[in-house]
Amino acid sequence: MEKKNSEGLKYDRRRFLGAAAMTLAATELAMIGLADAHSDKTNPADTRGARQGTNTSFGPLKQIDAGVLNVGYAEAGPAKGPVVILLHGWPYDIHSYVDVAPLLASKGYRVIIPFLRGYGTTIFLSADTFRNAQQSVVALDIIALMDALKIEKAIIAGFDWGARTADIMAALWPERCKALVSVSGYLITNLNANKKPLPPKAEWGWWYQYYFSTERGRIGYEENRHDFAKLIWKSASPLWNFDDATFERSAAAFNNPDHVSIVIHNYRWRLSLAEGDPQYDDLERKLAEHPIITVPTITIASDFDGAAADGASYARQFPGKYSHRILKGIGHNVPQEAPQAFADAVIEVDGYRK
Repeated sequence: MEKKNSEGLKYDRRRFLGAAAMTLAATELAMIGLADAHSDKTNPADTRGARQGTNTSFGPLKQIDAGVLNVGYAEAGPAKGPVVILLHGWPYDIHSYVDVAPLLASKGYRVIIPFLRGYGTTIFLSADTFRNAQQSVVALDIIALMDALKIEKAIIAGFDWGARTADIMAALWPERCKALVSVSGYLITNLNANKKPLPPKAEWGWWYQYYFSTERGRIGYEENRHDFAKLIWKSASPLWNFDDATFERSAAAFNNPDHVSIVIHNYRWRLSLAEGDPQYDDLERKLAEHPIITVPTITIASDFDGAAADGASYARQFPGKYSHRILKGIGHNVPQEAPQAFADAVIEVDGYRK
């Protein structure tokens, strides 16, 4: 069967490139200052309100062909500094790291923050490419980006989809990963395990996955992606008092013409309701074996993780140099809610290699 966009979504690439150029022009603002420094004893929960709006934009965004994509990304820090790649999740975007990036850049790191496929100015090079969002292909996108940028190894850090992608890179391509920071720990998907029901309270927390499995859900997300994303932000981070400007800055990334297709395929694939691409079957088989991660790692938990916040359920997956930290009063979007703590984890895990 010919694999095309699973929702039949077509677009004029030239038209989108023109829109992307306008977006780039609108975002070409210099980074505004560095985030305020906090001592190691600062409780990240105390910084929620004060942190909001410290930085509002990145410098000029960049574009580069990498694999099947033309990837949009922000960059900060010295060109020859040690590289850190920061990966966002759903429904978020690169602005989750708008305060983390200058903190790391001030320490001499070269920071790369890409839009994942289906977000922002990252677009497919061909209209005929299958709009696939299975876990291995998203990780391959970042490997392709590293190749395009001639980056041999990097510290990889992320949350949500970004943490899963970072985990996969560390597990399957440890030679490309200097160290790992992963919010919510070990998130590699096992499709067979995902077929098993969870207790009702846990199932209720994933209500949107079941909504997305229906045609009504696909249409609903297409028509209401803005309000849908805002609802997720509030439910995943109930103590984070973000303002409208903060949300709107990220919401613009969901106007990508492939966004809905990518999101729907990702969640349907996780529930075995949509097929992946057979060329990645070998990678998925390796991931189904629950591979350990040997690179130096720090995992971060927050209020979002509930009973799993102690990290005990996945600590054995990190047999190398490893530590775990818990942030109280912080929701799911850890880098934006607690940027200093997230940046500190990146800097600390880098030291594990020495």
